[in-house]
Amino acid sequence: MDKRLLMILGIGTRRGITREEVLEAVKQALDECGLSLQEITAFASAKLKENERGLLEAGEFLGIPVNFLPDEVLNSYNPPSSSQASRFGLKGVAEPAALALSEKHELICRKKVYGRVTIAIAR
Repeated sequence: MDKRLLMILGIGTRRGITREEVLEAVKQALDECGLSLQEITAFASAKLKENERGLLEAGEFLGIPVNFLPDEVLNSYNPPSSSQASRFGLKGVAEPAALALSEKHELICRKKVYGRVTIAIAR
């Protein structure tokens, strides 16, 4: 294993997301940030997304585990961007989820919306 830090991809989704929507958003985000799929250790999202079939299927298809974090973990981070997740009592999903699982707790790509998927990347 080399010494580079591995990246965590935080994902927020709208309800009923498809695998294809998630895969396309992941591809776009990685391209824009100059990263490859091999640098991504895990996907991270909110516990309230644990039944989102499209998100689970995308992780399975890519061979990347999807971690669903409890609200208190997500709310222990102060993300730099405002979020629609506030209506669910969360400070955010994509940014805090990525930060929570990352080694340095440092966002390298702030959240960006790709259709019905929001992605942030941290190391």
